[in-house]
Amino acid sequence: MLIPRPGILEIKPYVGGEASVPGVARVVRLASNENPLGTGKAARAAYRSLSGVLNRYPDGSASALRRAIAETEGLDGERIVCGAGSDELISLLTNAYAGPGDEVLYSQHGFLMYSIAARSVGATPVAAPEVDLVASVDSLLGRVSERTRICFLANPNNPTGSYLSADELRRLRENLPENVLLVVDAAYAEYVTARDYTSGRELVEAHDNVVMIRTFSKIHGLAALRLGWAYCPPAVADVLQRIRGPFNVSEPALAAGTAAVGDLDHVTRSRDHNRRWRDWFSTRARRMGLQVFASEGNFLLLRFPDPRRPVGEALAALKARGILLRGVGAYGLPDCVRITIGTRQDMRASADALGEFLA
Repeated sequence: MLIPRPGILEIKPYVGGEASVPGVARVVRLASNENPLGTGKAARAAYRSLSGVLNRYPDGSASALRRAIAETEGLDGERIVCGAGSDELISLLTNAYAGPGDEVLYSQHGFLMYSIAARSVGATPVAAPEVDLVASVDSLLGRVSERTRICFLANPNNPTGSYLSADELRRLRENLPENVLLVVDAAYAEYVTARDYTSGRELVEAHDNVVMIRTFSKIHGLAALRLGWAYCPPAVADVLQRIRGPFNVSEPALAAGTAAVGDLDHVTRSRDHNRRWRDWFSTRARRMGLQVFASEGNFLLLRFPDPRRPVGEALAALKARGILLRGVGAYGLPDCVRITIGTRQDMRASADALGEFLA
């Protein structure tokens, strides 16, 4: 009888947001934090240009993409490692720096993949309590033990939308032991408008135990291609380059990503659209009596305070109308839903549907 490694059978498989409704032609997909404006023109053109050379292996070093990221972001390209989405980078980092007997730390309502990655290598996931759905530096530091190897921090966090300021992030790093790797998951960094925010890049350049990870799935609209990148200290970059697959990113993803990095107009349009309709929907939802948490992402967390209008019924009512939101019970928030900021039509339709449900 084959027996998997300890911890693997304790994993609850990650379940993505729903994408279809039987019998509904046009589905309003607001469950997966996708960019409602889609993929930029430059990235689409680059993707189409690869149709004639799909028989060739991709550039295993992702050299063009790393150069494009470095030039656009003002970073050192030798410190950049590309992966099949930030999910792969989370997995690679956990495989490299944690194992049986170790602990992987993250905030209470942090991204589910942190716990999954920890258990997959036999490590123990440790969740630190949050304060009003915001990661707490004091709580995280209070959960550090001699077995802690990695501290994951989603900043901004999914699904809460909250963030730690640059000062708080710096305080966390300054008080972590030097042998603990701080991984700042800045998947939604491009959406942030708060002036006291940092993606953590300066901490990577100043310390040997900080990594920043990013994704092309959100503001760049390339979720289907699975593309992400990490900015690392040189020693960590070397480790990741050693253990990643030799062709872990497809050539269409590399080409589209390289084009997307330089399409700043698409990034600006996406950010402006998100801010406008996030503010608009927040106002509407509060008028309905829902609790709306401040968000720096491309989504909002809504709490249903009236037990006579439970979350499950709300999700079912909207799904019947072809509108898909995301329940977040798996994150320990059974009375909340997460709604992605969609098109103008999507947000108006969702507000009307929620209003009718709550009436």
